[in-house]
Amino acid sequence: MSNVLGIDVGGSGIKGAPVDLDIGDFAEPRLRIPTPGKSSPKNVVAVLREIVDNFAPTIGDGPVGISFPAPARHGVIPFIANLDQGWAGLHAEDYISDALGRPVTVLNDADAAGLGEVHYGAAKGVPDVVILTTLGTGIGSAVINNGILLPNTELGHLEIDGHDAEKRAASSVKDRKKISYKDWATKRLQRYYEVVEMLFSPDLFVVGGGVSKDHEKFFKYLNLETPIVPAQLFNRAGIIGAAWQAQWRLEHLDVTEEAVVEATKKAGDDD
Repeated sequence: MSNVLGIDVGGSGIKGAPVDLDIGDFAEPRLRIPTPGKSSPKNVVAVLREIVDNFAPTIGDGPVGISFPAPARHGVIPFIANLDQGWAGLHAEDYISDALGRPVTVLNDADAAGLGEVHYGAAKGVPDVVILTTLGTGIGSAVINNGILLPNTELGHLEIDGHDAEKRAASSVKDRKKISYKDWATKRLQRYYEVVEMLFSPDLFVVGGGVSKDHEKFFKYLNLETPIVPAQLFNRAGIIGAAWQAQWRLEHLDVTEEAVVEATKKAGDDD
């Protein structure tokens, strides 16, 4: 299998690397370029082009997978918080693909990380439902069933006991309020994960985000039926997962935007 370029677009940096999908790791060291101060589509695409050109000898004319800090619905970014508002409502896949002259797949950053962990990391070989949560400034989530992604879940925004979940259980809250790992786990994370467990009956929880490296300090206080493990790919997961999804899309061209539109029109005609 050829190397596929994965790119992770963040609020402060845009990182990319060719991924050897046979082993699920970088084929070359990643390249990081600061996100432009005005992170408009035009300015970000200029950085994406620089990354693509840098790795062109390795990736050839292959596809590119790009993770964004936002939902991506059939290639469209419906809203965005950490980049220029020019992205909101834009068909990012078409826009970037036209600019780069190659197939592009756009997906949410937590979704990309989840795919990376399922296919190459902590959840490799686990059947049925895997839920990845990233504990950081907020709580990101990815729900994957037998390798198939349910995109754009926002389980960090579940309302639990009258509160937006991430406003009580994100690791940033622990840091800001100087909560001990024990109190954070027993009084906040426990309630969050037991609600998600009740709603989805997953086979495995994978916990990502920077705090996952300290998992031994708080996993022991959680009382769940579902096994819970730390992520293994760390900051490589989004790039690796985005590359995997780009290749998957290329191999499943029948699953296209046109097919979705046609199915929607047919449903309307049937009504």
